[in-house]
Amino acid sequence: MDIDEGMEILKKQEELLQFNHFNRQDAWRLGKELVAISQNEGVGLSLSIRLRDGLILFQYLPEGTNQNNESWMTRKFNAVRMFETSSLFNGLRLKKNNQTFESRGYDPRLFAPSGGGFPIRIRGTGVIGAIVTSGGPHLQDHDILIEGLIRHLKAKDVPRIPLDAGL
Repeated sequence: MDIDEGMEILKKQEELLQFNHFNRQDAWRLGKELVAISQNEGVGLSLSIRLRDGLILFQYLPEGTNQNNESWMTRKFNAVRMFETSSLFNGLRLKKNNQTFESRGYDPRLFAPSGGGFPIRIRGTGVIGAIVTSGGPHLQDHDILIEGLIRHLKAKDVPRIPLDAGL
């Protein structure tokens, strides 16, 4: 799979995986679903659901995770909040243009160009927050978010990026 194909799949995911509403109960249910998926796959993922202003609505840090995971989640959150796209899309766009966050004038200690951050977008309103993970390979971090969103939103026909895509 090449970068352009990956970016098209990510655009479609963001188009299909939007909420009609999002509140704290939604964050709780989605967070629990994502934790269950992570545990079923045997991946010790840290997970956080945050509003745009940074307020944490749900957070899970399993045994074996540490401050480094929190740092990665914050960097992915910052990328989603700044660009209103998934952190994986941000990373692929940079890669396609032979750029880095630093070359674009952003502090790489504050932004992560890798999978594991996805916008919480409400139809007709826009991005109100983000879901972020850390702990697995970046495509797996992203895919677990997508699986959880598909289940939560009961979405159909959402394309996926294969974990071995090499992106």
